Amino acid sequence: MLKRSIDITLSALILTVCLPLLVLVAALVKLTSPGPVFYRALRVGQFGRLFRMFKFRTMIVNADRIGGPSTPRDDPRITRVGRWLRRLNLDELPQLINVLRGEMSIVGPRPEVPQYVALFSDEEREILTVRPGITDWATLWIRDEGKILAGEPDPEKAYLERIWPVKHRLALEYVRNRSIWVDLEIILKTLKVHLVDRLIAR
Repeated sequence: MLKRSIDITLSALILTVCLPLLVLVAALVKLTSPGPVFYRALRVGQFGRLFRMFKFRTMIVNADRIGGPSTPRDDPRITRVGRWLRRLNLDELPQLINVLRGEMSIVGPRPEVPQYVALFSDEEREILTVRPGITDWATLWIRDEGKILAGEPDPEKAYLERIWPVKHRLALEYVRNRSIWVDLEIILKTLKVHLVDRLIAR
């Protein structure tokens, strides 16, 4: 109950504060590439329920029919504005709408596509007992999945071999040791990685 209250408060606050930025990004997506502003990706949520995850569209229309769900940084399906949004993680902001709707949490294992969930072992299905989230230990470890997969001749194979095992081990670690204090630690580390570290890097 406390976690849900924190999710609602934080997501509503961030969406309100970032509203001008959201409007600007939406305009850039619409004006620079034919198609909708949002990409509503099909994902598997808590207890295996399917839901549509909001993201700013960073790829050409019908990109999912051209290639797989794993997207390297050099994927030709990514639009010019989309590359910028992905680099700054701004494409993820609309997922706060999913948090308000109760489909996601601020902190939780990243939601997977149905075809990957079908590959879950019995142990990995424990991940589905909690709401998926915007950030978790795996998100902090990966940081830039597209960069890891860049240049790979088979991004799907590279994802399953190099990212999948560690991602799910960290997701299970979160599920089994989750608490409000763990959530707070992950939120603070996420802010450090995406705000403080990038400002220093500049």
